[in-house]
Amino acid sequence: MEEKREKLRKWIKEARNIVFFGGAGVSTESGIPDFRSQDGLYRQSYAYPPEQIISHSFFEANPEEFYRFYREKMLFPEAKPNRAHLALARLEEEGKLRAVITQNIDGLHQRAGSKKVYELHGSVWRNHCLRCGKSYPLDFILSGSGVPRCSCGGIVKPDVVLYEEGLDQAVLQGAAEAIREADLLIVGGTSLVVYPAAGLLRYFDDSAHILVLINKSETACDGRADLVIRESIGDVLGSVVLD
Repeated sequence: MEEKREKLRKWIKEARNIVFFGGAGVSTESGIPDFRSQDGLYRQSYAYPPEQIISHSFFEANPEEFYRFYREKMLFPEAKPNRAHLALARLEEEGKLRAVITQNIDGLHQRAGSKKVYELHGSVWRNHCLRCGKSYPLDFILSGSGVPRCSCGGIVKPDVVLYEEGLDQAVLQGAAEAIREADLLIVGGTSLVVYPAAGLLRYFDDSAHILVLINKSETACDGRADLVIRESIGDVLGSVVLD
């Protein structure tokens, strides 16, 4: 396995335009559960299935139940960046990494120091009033109970993409452009089953550039990759970039 890490280290050193595309596996190493693992939210029992609770129609019909679940199971303000986040921030600081594209909503890449981050599914740290558009911080959601309301009386909604909602087109376009221009694309902590996010890989020219997959389980794109590493994303990037 050290041979694979050495190859990745060499490619990172030679690359001029690295892009990282990450999923839930990046955040689980900071103690944030994912939706599809054995201990993830989909495996637990609630009055409604989690995928129903975090849908647009459920939010509109049952905002109180949505927020009870959201506060209990989707907010981890004490979580800290792990070695994967820190390694990516280091690469950006060195001028190697041009963008981070994440399916996560926890803001840990920014807390680690990353500046250019495309948050495909939004962020729990941003919230807005559905009536007047006023912005609210995460503390506003955490400090209250029930349905948070704006000073104008409108319901405050997290800037998180729920099921049945479309991804922000400007974010999607920026992410696609970053992937198209990358000479080294590192995909980590994602099984590449969530669309449309996983479809972004079609913009990468793997005939001319290098694709690396770091994930503990098999992915649908393993056959396309120049290098597949089935280890902890934090361990791999930490040892290759930070140590």
